[in-house]
Amino acid sequence: MRTLFIGASLTALVGAALTCAATEASAGALVAQPDQGRIGISLSHEETAALAEGPVPALVSRVVPLNRMGAGLHPGSQIYRDQHGGVHASPRELLLESAAHPNGNVVVYLDAPGTHGPRVLDIYEHWN
Repeated sequence: MRTLFIGASLTALVGAALTCAATEASAGALVAQPDQGRIGISLSHEETAALAEGPVPALVSRVVPLNRMGAGLHPGSQIYRDQHGGVHASPRELLLESAAHPNGNVVVYLDAPGTHGPRVLDIYEHWN
C-alpha cells in the first residue's frame, strides 16, 4: 500500500511539473499511449529549449531520482550510455542536447507506476 501511495504521489508531482512546463512553454501536444501505460507531451524545438532553460528539470530531478528515469537517445547523441543500456544524464542535459539542434525536440512521458519497470519518467530525443 505504501508503494502505491508513493507511486501515485510521484505521478501527481511529475504530472504537475510537466503541466507547468507545458504552460510555460506554450503547451506541447499531448501524446497518449494507454496500451503502454503512459501519457506524454511532445514539445516543439522552441518549447524544448524553453524547458531546458527553466527550473522544471531541476524540480523534476529533486522529485524523481535518476534511476527512475529513462531516455530514448537519438543515434547521434553524445550522451554516455553504459554497457547495460543505462543513460547517465540529467533531464536538463537531455533537453539541452536536443535543443542544440535546429529542429531538435523531445517527447516526455509519464509512466504509470510498474508499467515500465522502475521508471516513472522517460525522455525521448528527436532531430534530423
